[in-house]
Amino acid sequence: MSTTSKVIATALAAAVGMTVLAGCGGSDGGSGSAADAKTVTLVSHDSFNVSKSVLAAFEKESGYKVKMLKGGDAGKAVNQAILSKDNPQGDVFFGIDNTLLSRGLDEGIFSPYKAKGLDSVPGELQLDKAEHRVTPLDYGDICVNYDRAYFEKHKIAPPKSFDDLIKPEYKGLLLTENAATSSPGLAFQLGTIAKYGADGWQDYWKKLKANGVEVVDGWEQAYYERFTGSAAAKGKGDKPLVVSYASSPPAEVLGKKPQPEQAPTGVATGTCFRQVEFGGLLKGAKNEKGGKALLDFLLSKQFQEDVPLQMFVNPARKDAELPELFTKYGATIDKPATLAPEKITENREQWIKQWSSLVLK
Repeated sequence: MSTTSKVIATALAAAVGMTVLAGCGGSDGGSGSAADAKTVTLVSHDSFNVSKSVLAAFEKESGYKVKMLKGGDAGKAVNQAILSKDNPQGDVFFGIDNTLLSRGLDEGIFSPYKAKGLDSVPGELQLDKAEHRVTPLDYGDICVNYDRAYFEKHKIAPPKSFDDLIKPEYKGLLLTENAATSSPGLAFQLGTIAKYGADGWQDYWKKLKANGVEVVDGWEQAYYERFTGSAAAKGKGDKPLVVSYASSPPAEVLGKKPQPEQAPTGVATGTCFRQVEFGGLLKGAKNEKGGKALLDFLLSKQFQEDVPLQMFVNPARKDAELPELFTKYGATIDKPATLAPEKITENREQWIKQWSSLVLK
């Protein structure tokens, strides 16, 4: 999820790269070598990140060397995990969220495991509490972010709500991710469904399309390459509105001295949808023991307190302390849009097809 500089990968590069890496060995805890048994492989989306010192502490304490395979945006990474489920590319998957969860569970890609520390996670985040096939690890709110400087320069008030985005003054300014390939893109679509209902969301998207919304494959491309408010775009961005996270603004302040009174980017708080991310032990993992140890680590207080300034999302553990920079510059969303997981499960594929037919043609 989430938002420090990462490698931008296309779906093809992700699939090929992960296959090549998986073929290099290193995660075999069964019939492989002793060296292989001491390697545990984490498969994730591109936005996974952890401090070197935190990861090194786990490796030293556990004796395992962590190998990471990043596979593009979350939607692409989940699809790849499903395609390779008979020969999993790693031991643990990080980054399947509540918008895609049923897809992974229905395909049977995870083995049950109750991670240590789960008692410190609020019950509302535990969407598979009966079987523990996945472990909630973080959550965040998908919202439209805006570039403050752009709107100040053009003397336009930034948008606050979904309704605002279809107004003439925002024509051609919004960039979102593909709902079929990107979890933030899908979450944004679900936010509009939660707002306008099953009978009204398509009409809203017709108006959004008429108002010039643009779609790209994934979050990395949208935020780091095209968003004018992203420092990573280095002034080459062309869109002052982008679908990102309520916790993205702190990323634009991190490392700046002196720190500004407010972040250069803001959040349209009336456009938010709650996203929960999970990790799980991949069924058929070659190093199951190492995978369980890695899941315990991902839910440990040490890792959870590292999450906010590494991936700019909220830790799942309620006892994890949040850094001041994260709370000062991030937006708190008291009433994000939500949809019941069973409703998402029942309608997701149909909604995505309808969205694709409506928006991409």
